[in-house]
Amino acid sequence: MKPIFLQIKTEPGKAYDVAAALADMEIASEIYSTSGQYDLLVKIYVAAEDDIGRVVADLATNLKHIRDTYTIITHRVF
Repeated sequence: MKPIFLQIKTEPGKAYDVAAALADMEIASEIYSTSGQYDLLVKIYVAAEDDIGRVVADLATNLKHIRDTYTIITHRVF
């Protein structure tokens, strides 16, 4: 399993709804509310054989109130 970080921009006023929906899906290991360009920072563990693009696209499609995402792919733990 390798972690990726997903930044999510939601529709105005919907960050808590999206965070709650993510928590209910039990896919994210950590969910943070953030300030700035994006509203949420989500840590997700992806299996080595899984397609990261598919995982992110499925999330963005299945969750309501998402305007934009930015994926940070990790390579190594220090």
